[in-house]
Amino acid sequence: MTQRPFSFAMTFLALFALSFAFMAMTDSLPNSPSQNPAGQKSSGLLSEAKNASAGQTFAQQDSASAQAPVRVVAKNIGLDVTVVNPATTSVDILDEALTQGAVRYPSSALLNVDGTVLLFGHSSYLPIVYKLYYKTFNGIQNLKVGQTVSVYSGTTEYRYSVTGVRTANANEDTIELPATGKHLVLVTCDSFATKSTRYVVNADFVGAYSVN
Repeated sequence: MTQRPFSFAMTFLALFALSFAFMAMTDSLPNSPSQNPAGQKSSGLLSEAKNASAGQTFAQQDSASAQAPVRVVAKNIGLDVTVVNPATTSVDILDEALTQGAVRYPSSALLNVDGTVLLFGHSSYLPIVYKLYYKTFNGIQNLKVGQTVSVYSGTTEYRYSVTGVRTANANEDTIELPATGKHLVLVTCDSFATKSTRYVVNADFVGAYSVN
């Protein structure tokens, strides 16, 4: 009586081993979740989708308090210019906007929410400049650490304290834009379509004051 179950078990194991070997030879074995490339891809996409959704939710929650900049002032260097807010990253439209003053890069933060407000403006040091917008950000390289740059919405002055001024290498492609905290970056440029040596000013938020 004890031999028959043992024989049956041995026969079952032998058949299972043969079946397993056959499936392995024909590449018919099911993949484990950790070995399944499709599973890994889906997991990554799901994670990215969740992160994107969380970002959109955060933006929607803050959209009521977010404000577009309309003016930037740095009294220490005599800077006082209009800020325009294009809704597209089209190079032609951004370059056209630069003829109206400073430009907030569309994907950068608005005022009164976490993130970095990125403002571009022309600069030129030619002896004679007929179009004043070419001098929008003239002199930002002369700002000193601790000096104030004010960015205005229609109702509020947002003050930032300069934390650093540097020359960007002509081949530099990116400018870091922290998403936590409230920050300001001023950049001079020739065109959004070209690489050139530029001045970059970094500043951190220190306070908001009603202008009404």
